[in-house]
Amino acid sequence: MTDAEWAVVRPLLPVPTWMRGRGGQPEVYCHRAILDAIRYLVDNGIKWRAMPVDFPPWDRVYAFFRRWRDHALVREFHDGLRSKVREQLGRDAEPSACVIDSQSVKADAVVGADSRGFGGGKLVNGRKRHVVVDTLGLLLGVMVTAADTGDRAAAQVMLRQVADAQHQLELVWADGGYTGSLVEYCLATLALVLAIVKRSDDMRGFVVLPKRWIVERFFAHLMRTRRLARDYGRRTTSAEGMICWSMTLLMTRRLARPGPVPG
Repeated sequence: MTDAEWAVVRPLLPVPTWMRGRGGQPEVYCHRAILDAIRYLVDNGIKWRAMPVDFPPWDRVYAFFRRWRDHALVREFHDGLRSKVREQLGRDAEPSACVIDSQSVKADAVVGADSRGFGGGKLVNGRKRHVVVDTLGLLLGVMVTAADTGDRAAAQVMLRQVADAQHQLELVWADGGYTGSLVEYCLATLALVLAIVKRSDDMRGFVVLPKRWIVERFFAHLMRTRRLARDYGRRTTSAEGMICWSMTLLMTRRLARPGPVPG
């Protein structure tokens, strides 16, 4: 992490509510070294026990990762960075439109049978990442399930969570897999307009579809992060946390650039 990135990150580091005002002995390792270690692991796809000696011991880094995961601090940290990126681009902190989609990935052998499945659509034995992103391609919500979980069933839970957190949200773009009763559910229950962007039957080969390319670019970013090329998390919350950490890499680099941030 460069000095410019650390200057952006440091004011946004959350403190657990159960630690505020407790005092006591300070932590042995500074947060910058811990953050660098987690970012290195996510970006390069190493094992926890293979942490280079330049970083703090792997068990201390993992303890920090686990604490932030279990207390939702990584989500708080990620959301703070996302708001700063949007505001630097002249946008409102909360978006009014988003895109939803899912990605199936193979699961490692450590992933138990209770959280993995065989997806008939992509013929993948593993897990499925359900994500909601804004029109800049920044993550609004993520949920990791078994690969045999239906998109529409997961979308009901995902969109409810995102709508509760993003009060200005009005419009959601999706592909043809989200048709049916989900359209009426979004309008009647969540006050959201679900617009389906379909691929025309006349199209041949690869064609960039309006709005859907935004979430496809997001998935491309995840696959460039080596830790996310396959699902290695024993728990789905760990897999979701890794996705949030991957996006912090992207956002801190954008915020640390001199001048306006590109869209």
